[in-house]
Amino acid sequence: MSLLPAPPTGDPDGVVSWTARHLGDLTAEGADGVAASGRFTGGQRAADIALAGFDVTGYARRRNQVWPAEARGASGLSPFVRHGLLGLREVWDHVAGGPAGDVRKFRDELLWQEYARHLYARVGTATRDSLRYAMPPDAPRPDSADDPAARTAPWSREMACLDLTVGELERDGWLVNQTRMWLSSHWTVREGWGWRSGEDAFFTHLLDGSRAANRLGWQWTVGAGSPKAYGFSRWQVRKRAPGLCERCALRDACPIAGWPDTDGAGSATGRVADPDPRLRHDPDPAATAGPREVESGGEPEAVWLTAESLGADDPALAAHPDLPAVFCFDEPLLRRLRLSGKRLVFLAQTLAELGEEREVRLHRGRVGTELAGTRLAVTHAPVPGFAPRAARLDVAERHPWPWLVPPHAGPVTSFSAWRKAAGRRLPR
Repeated sequence: MSLLPAPPTGDPDGVVSWTARHLGDLTAEGADGVAASGRFTGGQRAADIALAGFDVTGYARRRNQVWPAEARGASGLSPFVRHGLLGLREVWDHVAGGPAGDVRKFRDELLWQEYARHLYARVGTATRDSLRYAMPPDAPRPDSADDPAARTAPWSREMACLDLTVGELERDGWLVNQTRMWLSSHWTVREGWGWRSGEDAFFTHLLDGSRAANRLGWQWTVGAGSPKAYGFSRWQVRKRAPGLCERCALRDACPIAGWPDTDGAGSATGRVADPDPRLRHDPDPAATAGPREVESGGEPEAVWLTAESLGADDPALAAHPDLPAVFCFDEPLLRRLRLSGKRLVFLAQTLAELGEEREVRLHRGRVGTELAGTRLAVTHAPVPGFAPRAARLDVAERHPWPWLVPPHAGPVTSFSAWRKAAGRRLPR
C-alpha cells in the first residue's frame, strides 16, 4: 500500500512542494516544473469566495470579451464546478433574481455542462468515436503523450492573440470560452491537425478539464452537429480584444487576416455514417443516472472521494462527518495522461484543506489495490471509469449523483435535441 504523508494544511504554497515530491514524476513537466495555477487555488473556501463574488449582471454582453481581463464577464467558476466544490444547482440558484437576459444566458451555459455530463455518462469513451473527421493525408499527427513540444505546436507565439491565450492556458490552467474556440479552431480548421490531439493539449492544462465538456467543445468546433466548422480570424480578435492586434509583431502580416475555409479539413466531412445508436436513444437511462436513492449494504468505514466530487457537500461525505475520507491518486491513469502539475496541485490543495476538518488518507497507486479491504461510502460519479473501479472495491454505501437535470432516454445528438427531450425535467 502506498499511503502518502498528509500535505501541509493552511499552506497552499507548501502543497506545491508536496505535489512535486510525491506526484511530480507523473506530471507533464516533471517534479522540477510543478507549479500552482497563477490564478486559482483549490479548496472549498476558494470556491465559496468565487461564487459569492460573482455577479451575473452584464454576463450576456461581456461573457465573450477576452482582453483586457477587467472587461471580461466570464464567471471563472468552472474549476470548482468540475471537481464538485460547487454544484450546478447551487450555481444555478446563486444567479436567481439577476437581470433576466443575463440569468438566461448564464443558465444556458450550466445546462450545456449538464448536457455534456449526460452524453459522457451515456456513451462513455465512445464519445471519441461517435463522430470522426477526415484528416488531409499530409496532416501532422503529434503524439502529445510522448512529445511535450507537440502539445502547443500549431499555436504560434509570434501572434499576440495566441501568445496571450496559450500563455493563460499554461500559466493559469483556464481560458474563457471565446479563446477556447479560437485555439481549437486554429488547431483544426487552419492548421489541419486532428481534434483529438488538440483536445489532449487542452486536457493537459485545464483545471476544469473534463472529457465530457472538453471533448464536446472540440467536436463542435470542427463541425459536429452544424453545417460548418467554427472559423477563427482577426475579426474576432479585434471585436473581443480591442487593441491587441495593434500590439502584435505580425500586425502588418497577420496570418489570420482572412476568413478560414470552414468546409476544409477541419469540417464534418469525415463524419461516420453510423454513429453510436445510443446518441438517439438510451436503452437504460437508470444505469446512466446511477442510483436514485442511497444504496446501502453495510456500515462503511471510510468515505471514498473521487475527483468528480471533492466538495464539503459531497453526499457521502456529508452523510458521514465522523468517518475518514480516502482519495487515491490513480498512478496508472496519471502516468498515461501526464497532466500539468497545476492540476494535481489544485487537487492536493483541496484535499489539504479538507484535512483541516477531518482525517484524510491519501494514496498513490491502483485504486482497486490501494482501497481494497475497506468498506466504503461513495457518491456515484457519472464518468466511465467509476463503475469498473467501484466493482473492484467493497462499496457498502452508494449515494446518488446530484444531477441538475435527471437523465432521460431521448436523443443527445445535440444540445437542442437533449434540451427538448428533457422537457419538464429542466430546472426552474
